[in-house]
Amino acid sequence: MRIALDAAQAAAIDGETPVGAVVFDPVSGQVVACAGNAPIGLHDPTAHAEIRAIRAAARTLGNYRLTGLWLYVTLEPCAMCAGAISQARVGRVVFGASDPKGGGVIHGPRVFDQPTTHWRPDVVGGVLAEESAAMLKSFFKARRAIVQAPHPVGETEPDADGR
Repeated sequence: MRIALDAAQAAAIDGETPVGAVVFDPVSGQVVACAGNAPIGLHDPTAHAEIRAIRAAARTLGNYRLTGLWLYVTLEPCAMCAGAISQARVGRVVFGASDPKGGGVIHGPRVFDQPTTHWRPDVVGGVLAEESAAMLKSFFKARRAIVQAPHPVGETEPDADGR
């Protein structure tokens, strides 16, 4: 999970929501892939950390099935990522902070509990949850401060295109 936190921090530095994910092989003890969120930078709404890590692991292993591998992620996966986790046949999902608003595993649609879900990984939540949540809270607090900062007299807030 520490590696996932490092990937989340790298995402935050790039202006992305700080979420990191790691695909780990518990048999060899090796990290197969690691990624942070990048939907803004990649102009791709599916570029969540989990999906990017799953894609990288599948390419590395030459197989779209990641059976037996574990996915560590700093935030509870959303419904889209939970669907990708199921399709990839990830063996275990270990996440940090819960996401009552956007989560899809223990909150929201609870994807793995649906009768139509073909693959259900083991799920462990709350690992380094405080650190994961603190990073997210700090990131969004800083974002809100930038948006709410007063503008000098005579200046106006820039338009959406930055002018």
